[in-house]
Amino acid sequence: MTFLGAGLSCFLACGLAVPLAAAPAIELKSPRARTKSATRTIPGSPTNAAPAANFSTEELARKSRNSLVVLATRGRDGIGEGVGTGFVIDPSGLVATSLHVVGESRPVVARLVDGREIPILAIHAFDRHADLAILRVDATNLPSLNLGDSSALEVGAEVVALGNPLGLENSVVAGVLSGRRTLEEVEMLQVAIPIEPGNSGGPLLDRAGNVHGIVNAKSLLTRNLGFATPINLLKPLLEQPNPVPFERWVRIGTLDPAQWESHLGARWRQRAGRIAVEGTGSGFGGRAFILHRTEAQTNTYDVSVQVRLGNESGAAGLVFGSLPDGRHYGFYPTSGQLRLTAFEGPDVFSWRILGTVPSAAYRPDDWNLLRIRHEAGRIQCWVNDAPVFSMADTAFDGRRVGLAKFRDTSAEFRDFSVGDSKATAPGLDPALIMALGGPNVPTTTVGPEDMVQLRTNLNAARTFIAARARSLDLEAARLRELSLRLHRETVRDALVAELGQAETQIDLARAALLIAQLDNPDLDVPAYRQQLRSLASEVRTRLSEAMPASERVDQLRKFLFEENGFHGSRHDYYNRANSYLNDVLDDREGLPITLSLVFLVIAGDAGIEHVRGVPLPGHFLVKHAPPNADERLIDVYNGGRYLTHSEADELGGSHAGVPVRSELLRPATKREMLVRLVTNLQAFTERESGAAASLHYADILVALAGEPRAEAAQRVDRARLRAQSGDTAGAASDLRWILDSAPEGIDAERIAEMIRRLNP
Repeated sequence: MTFLGAGLSCFLACGLAVPLAAAPAIELKSPRARTKSATRTIPGSPTNAAPAANFSTEELARKSRNSLVVLATRGRDGIGEGVGTGFVIDPSGLVATSLHVVGESRPVVARLVDGREIPILAIHAFDRHADLAILRVDATNLPSLNLGDSSALEVGAEVVALGNPLGLENSVVAGVLSGRRTLEEVEMLQVAIPIEPGNSGGPLLDRAGNVHGIVNAKSLLTRNLGFATPINLLKPLLEQPNPVPFERWVRIGTLDPAQWESHLGARWRQRAGRIAVEGTGSGFGGRAFILHRTEAQTNTYDVSVQVRLGNESGAAGLVFGSLPDGRHYGFYPTSGQLRLTAFEGPDVFSWRILGTVPSAAYRPDDWNLLRIRHEAGRIQCWVNDAPVFSMADTAFDGRRVGLAKFRDTSAEFRDFSVGDSKATAPGLDPALIMALGGPNVPTTTVGPEDMVQLRTNLNAARTFIAARARSLDLEAARLRELSLRLHRETVRDALVAELGQAETQIDLARAALLIAQLDNPDLDVPAYRQQLRSLASEVRTRLSEAMPASERVDQLRKFLFEENGFHGSRHDYYNRANSYLNDVLDDREGLPITLSLVFLVIAGDAGIEHVRGVPLPGHFLVKHAPPNADERLIDVYNGGRYLTHSEADELGGSHAGVPVRSELLRPATKREMLVRLVTNLQAFTERESGAAASLHYADILVALAGEPRAEAAQRVDRARLRAQSGDTAGAASDLRWILDSAPEGIDAERIAEMIRRLNP
């Protein structure tokens, strides 16, 4: 096996007379960017090497108090919901805090220590993975705190935390740095200090008054232990901000007002095709609901949605038949049962419960498909295609439909649909059901008399039961693996079909979303594709026919990087989420290749022409090359800044290890971009989880190769992964394919020798 690891790894170099294809360069962190980060002056940082002061807790509190900012979040009804902390890091109006303090879609009020409220102009920079945010406020000449070097703070050092615990403003508590702990792949400062929710976002100071951390979380194990995000993770945000105007920030993740109309409060959030709700509505029993603005075309229609409850004691589901005065029907799970209700007024005395029944088809703590059919005078309801209710009722004949929740339920919804009546999806052929093990799950039927007999031969009984349990566990694992295989093969075929079209017809965004769907079966591809179209529609409103081509591109750059906060991943570069287009859209964070995809797709949808991808080794770029004009290179990873070709050559050469001439690189095809995207996922996964975990990406790369030489190169790499995973038969099969297809440049004798080594 040692030979296999070495031999197959170098196969491209030694097994072929000429290279089959240039291997796509995976995206790598830019060493140049790191060097730059280390040398820039940081606002608020100490600027001299004077001996450190040693202030008392009282002195630190007095000196730092005026730099604190109270951050109060408000619900949609304007009622206060929570208090966190921030602190001034630049007199011009920059305030640091934890990202979870400001959240998304919630109005936030910033208040200085003297009680003045100051408007928040923008989220100047943010990093989700590190839970950091910098706010730009409408105030100047603010007293700021110095930023220390958190890597130099020694365990055992005395520290002081400032904040607003439990809403008690401007509180102070002292303790020590008790350790460093990695939480969710971020090294945190562990502090022996009582931390309460209102401390979140506050500064952690040393005795000299320098900030070394931002208080982030309290321990669930003991009151006197908490964690702070190292301040060194904040410094790159100052160098490369990703600003979002605050009026846009509070709309991120909110319900689209063009689609939904909200009633009775609660907190409804929407990300692409999924809607989540939490909080208590203002209606009786914590009731709240939203109505879709699209009405059914006739009085006969179907409405469906998948719902998952955060707590099975709660209730959430469908609204239908809604009239202008607010009356409507509701069909929803509640306490593990299904209920149909006619809401004829504002309180429980005017609600008519039409039925509450259990259903074996309902799956607790899982997604459940609710569907209703509304006809003249008749209602039919299903859960997971199993009938629940069928009854006559003529109370409401409205055509508006929507979603509802009750009490303090948290719930998620997806795949909401309203339209003409549909037939129930056909089931599987009985023969296929039997091939999968039959329709019924084996159950035990042990009674009291059986228990008596089992106890008379206890060892044998326990041995049999344990073996039976292991057998069922293995069968469940096989079925889950089969389900995943079906999913991945379906996605693979959809990708191959998409790339089988002419270059101009390939939907690059859909293909990239399908790649993300490989690992995320629940991903709603059409919803995220529509999100990109909606972003492009916003850009299009800013363009005019007379606008020069260069200005059109500048409008797109401003929209993405100055107004919507898209940025390169700084602290979690190799996280696979950076390669999933849906996560890049949700988090506005990604790699050069995925941010380039966003830029290119929105440019195409907005009608901005002559924008192409540049496959620079290790760092994908975008270029704008209109006819009869100089082309411009755009580094989307670093805020959309323009690069000269010499700068691009230096960047590409640092990754390739050889000189690079960026002006000679031909634009990347859509297939090449997608192959590069999957190559990143394979490399990141192999690095993190090993060869076996990355094999399904190799399967996709083989399927997407497009021509024999490229496919042979991908099969070589898959053979390597298969051999390292113990699948020597699969590795030999890939190598035999290369011999049988015989693309140009093959050293057949060496490949045959490799096969013999695999099968001694």
